[in-house]
Amino acid sequence: MTNRDSRSMLTVLAGVAALLLAGCSSAPQETVKNSPQDEGPTAELAEAQQVAEAALGKAAKVLAHGDLARNGLEQVLIANRQATVPVGTAGAANPAAVMITRAVVVEKKDDRWTEILRCDEHLKNPHGYLGNSPKARVSEWRLEFDPDTKQGLELRFTPADLEADQHPVGDGEILVNSVLVRWNTKVKRYQSLDQSQGRYLTEIPTLETPQTTLR
Repeated sequence: MTNRDSRSMLTVLAGVAALLLAGCSSAPQETVKNSPQDEGPTAELAEAQQVAEAALGKAAKVLAHGDLARNGLEQVLIANRQATVPVGTAGAANPAAVMITRAVVVEKKDDRWTEILRCDEHLKNPHGYLGNSPKARVSEWRLEFDPDTKQGLELRFTPADLEADQHPVGDGEILVNSVLVRWNTKVKRYQSLDQSQGRYLTEIPTLETPQTTLR
């Protein structure tokens, strides 16, 4: 191979290398996206869980939180839960349901959390026992709740113990009363409704108020 041929070969190789480099530099750069990391609980949810444990102990579960009563204030629905009842997705026609021993709704106002509804052996608000609620002690309840209704949080409490609140209705049938509870915007508290769900029921006054300031 002559010197001229060598110089020509080197020129060709240099040209090929330049084209390759140009192609690499002009090729679109692939953006490597990191896989999403599991985010920790938000400050709001973390606070809700702290309030839940202050109200009902370490086993307390937050079932719903936010502006539950549509009154502009943050509320948290908390429960000591037994087991989830497999009723499917929550919704107006099919609310979530759980078996509970206790439940409370607490509300944040002026940076203080206050208990505004309690379910233990009885159903109470700061004004006393809820109307139409069982007079017998109830050790376990079926709680159905829907936080997304237009009227705000809707709660339905049914005694799990059939003997706690049952009434014969004829032909050997037994009716177990459920207590429907919603926020009454006129009196600004949770109250039970009558069987037609058209009228809020007044409470039965008690000497001991169930309201408890948590912090």
